[in-house]
Amino acid sequence: MEAGRGRTRWGLVLPFVALPVLVLGFLVLGLFMWAWSDENGDDRSGAAAGAPCAEALAFGGAARPAGAEARECTVQRGIDTAYSAVLRMPRADVRGWLRTTYPDAPAPRTGGGDCEALCLDVTHEDGLPGTARAHVVQVRVEHVNAETALVRFSAFTM
Repeated sequence: MEAGRGRTRWGLVLPFVALPVLVLGFLVLGLFMWAWSDENGDDRSGAAAGAPCAEALAFGGAARPAGAEARECTVQRGIDTAYSAVLRMPRADVRGWLRTTYPDAPAPRTGGGDCEALCLDVTHEDGLPGTARAHVVQVRVEHVNAETALVRFSAFTM
């Protein structure tokens, strides 16, 4: 070893080179983890996907009413979560189901605005049950004929 030789400048340069390499590595790893989680059912893209109707209703603290046919149930996950379901049920049963499901909610309103036959908007502040994971539930009812109603149920977080 030569006596006059000292440390090289790599000791000063190495931290400045290593930091961007580490940051880039963590970004690539994070991107990989995000892509992998989407493939395993944790879709946060915001696209609507089919969901079990019982799950959609339960998210809003509800259950499928007797005599109702549930269909078109979806979930959208992004920053917030939104479930929707369409129920076809006897018109005579709609008010009773809403009263039983949301006993502390305000009375449903009729007509006006986006409300065709009957509407109900419920939050935790005005009657949404504590079991609901949603922050808001919206119910929109359309009369199909004298006996049948189409109930559009939405439950979402904000």
